[in-house]
Amino acid sequence: MARKDLLDIASLHREEIELLLDQSTSFKKLFTRSVNKVPALGGKSVLMLFYEASTRTHSSFEVAAKRLSADVTNFDIAHSSITKGESVRETVETLQAMRTDYIVVRHGRSGLPGLIARQTKASVINAGDGAHEHPTQALLDAFTIKEKFPDPRGKKVLIIGDILHSRVARSTSTLLQKLGVEVAYLGPGSLVPKYGPATIRRFTDYQAAMAWSPDVVYLLRVQMERQDVQFFPSLREYHRLYGITNDRLAEIQQRGLYIMHPGPVNRGVELCDAVMDYERSLITNQVENGIVIRMAVLDWLTPGGDAPRAEPTFGRSYERSC
Repeated sequence: MARKDLLDIASLHREEIELLLDQSTSFKKLFTRSVNKVPALGGKSVLMLFYEASTRTHSSFEVAAKRLSADVTNFDIAHSSITKGESVRETVETLQAMRTDYIVVRHGRSGLPGLIARQTKASVINAGDGAHEHPTQALLDAFTIKEKFPDPRGKKVLIIGDILHSRVARSTSTLLQKLGVEVAYLGPGSLVPKYGPATIRRFTDYQAAMAWSPDVVYLLRVQMERQDVQFFPSLREYHRLYGITNDRLAEIQQRGLYIMHPGPVNRGVELCDAVMDYERSLITNQVENGIVIRMAVLDWLTPGGDAPRAEPTFGRSYERSC
């Protein structure tokens, strides 16, 4: 059964995840045939409510909505009444009066998309809330991995970096484990939380982590803006201990490992320039797959008051008709 909102990964059943990944495959096949737009959400409206800066996620959702023929409105926080002290609830009430069907929310406060979802009939999609969750990033990561490993069960993904502040690490590791993928964390001891699922291995030494024999190395952006204290001596030292240097890239290449990164990339911190030209870098694939995943999510959700759909079938039915 379709849902009204997508707020987290933890509440998704594996069957729902597989459904969204299959639907994304159908949409991707459509666009490889130069079908640039489908009428799935014709007459529907999508509101982009971003309280934090974003390039990839924002543009990806906007392109996805337009490819589904939805009308897109970008809510300009800087020129809204929020700057005059208007609360989020008052903003949502105003937007609800405009009869928007979908609200895509990014906010620095964990849990705020869920608060908005309880106050509106519109379908709410969490596009990142603080250090809590980023469900569509997790879905696109899983989709990208499944393109290389159609049956990912038993594969190993090593997530490197600022685990403590990363909503991506939290969502992606949760989803991958639901698909039977083994997950491990690597980073400075100050940035790898000791609490959390016992099923996730934790490393603070690069060589020990690589001895675990991962299939995918997933690099996280060092989020200096979320660090209120200094968690490591310097960015140069971080790169030396945990970044993909030229020497480490040569080892990764020899072992045939894939590299992923949610972006934006800090060159010389998480990775060296040569990673971007590495033939098994999936960073560009992630950007491309973000559009079809977000199309699948928009097509799947059912705004309150609409007749529920058993499953999102538009992509598959349209694919067969082409």
